[in-house]
Parts: sequence; C-alpha cells; structure tokens
Amino acid sequence: MISLTITDGVAEVVLDAPHKLNSLDEVALAALSRAYDDAAAAAARGEVRALLLRGQGRAFCAGRDIHNVTPDNDDAAAYLGKLVQPLLQKMASFPAPTFAAAQGACLGVGLGLLLATDVVYVAENAKFGSPFARLGATLDSGGHWYFTERLGMHRTLDLIYTAELISGTEAVAQGLFSRAMPAAELLARTRDIVGQVATGATAAFAASKELVAHIRDQRLGLWQAMTEETDEQARLCATADYAEGFQAFQDKRKPVFTGTL
Repeated sequence: MISLTITDGVAEVVLDAPHKLNSLDEVALAALSRAYDDAAAAAARGEVRALLLRGQGRAFCAGRDIHNVTPDNDDAAAYLGKLVQPLLQKMASFPAPTFAAAQGACLGVGLGLLLATDVVYVAENAKFGSPFARLGATLDSGGHWYFTERLGMHRTLDLIYTAELISGTEAVAQGLFSRAMPAAELLARTRDIVGQVATGATAAFAASKELVAHIRDQRLGLWQAMTEETDEQARLCATADYAEGFQAFQDKRKPVFTGTL
C-alpha cells in the first residue's frame, strides 16, 4: 500500500506494507508512480513545496517483492526497464526538493528509490549493499553506477561479491548519503528539516537541483558549471522570492518566501 498526504506544503509518501518490509511488486510500483504524479500536480498548484518519502515499520524497502516470482515466470527486464527505471526518473525530476528517511533494509529497488531522491537521511542501523549473490542475481536500480561513483571499483565489487551489508553510519561515512541519525529520532528530525525547507526559496532550490543534475550527468567542468550558475542567478534576480529576500535582509526580518518564479 502506498499513501500520500499533504500538510503545510509537504507531501509525505509512505510505503505502507511493513509485513513484507515494504517490498514492491508491479502493483505497488504503479501506485507509487501515481502518488508522485498527484504530488507533482499539487506542486504545480503551489500546494506542495517539498516531499518526504519514508517506509512504515522496521524497514524502508527490502526491494522487489518476489514471493510470487519464479525463474520460469520472471520478466526482470520488464519489471526493471518498464516500471522501475521510469519511476526513478520521475522521482528524480520532481519539481520541488525531495527527502527520504530510511531505516532498516534499503536494498535493490529500495536503494534505487533513495538514489532518485535529493537528500537522504538514514538510521544508524539501516542496511545497504548487494545481497543478490545469494540469488544468483546482480545489483540493480542504479546501484552499480552509484556505488562505483561514490565507493570506487574495488569497494563496489567487494560488496557485490561478498553480499556484505553496511550500516547507515558506515554509508554516511563513506559518502553515500547525507546524515545518519538514531532510528528513534530519524522521522521526527527529518520532518522538521523538510518542513523548514518547504518554507524556503524553493524556486531557487529547484535551480540548484537542476544544476547539480547537469554537473553529475553531463560531467560539467568548473567553468561550464560556473556559467550555468551565473545564468540561473540572473534568472532568479527577477523572481518575487529574490526581491523578498533582499527586502527582508534590509528590514532585518525573516523572509517570507512563496517558492514562485
């Protein structure tokens, strides 16, 4: 089950099947995709200015739900290529800052959901890696690229060959995610941060989100990235939030941003 609630400018998307560690079958992936569509439509109306993704229970997402899958009926190419990848691309292009709070198992597709999210906070006892050696399968959902990019070839293949899992604390120390927190504090602290971001200059945040994606995907050099920064800054100079930020600074008060261009 996938749920979506919108409160005070924050869309909260919940993977709510704790009895199966929020593993995702085709039906759940379609529901998750619809939740992001609905949240994006609300963002276009100005009702959503940040999004939080989380999993209910002791795990964020243990990956694909394979209870009804056998080698004879498995169409991994359709599941990953026609369902998972389009969903992750949709998530990555969400028109507002996105956050995830991840605890417990974060594997396979669950890891992919995190890779498609702007900022990821993890519980210290969260688990990441590639347990697929035990299934005769391999890491999917962008995991090869992400681990190689962040950990290098040797550590990536070490994790894949051994099926060793690392903790949330280790994952943050190795540069995979943003912050590690005690599991009991994770959701409350993440909600607090997301709520603060939702009141910020979210149009400017969107510009930074796009620029960071360009730097990553197009391998921009320093001077090309600086040129894009300058172009974005010039565009933002004409926005209401830019005018409000300057006026608030001069008035020595807290700015009231609308997130609009």
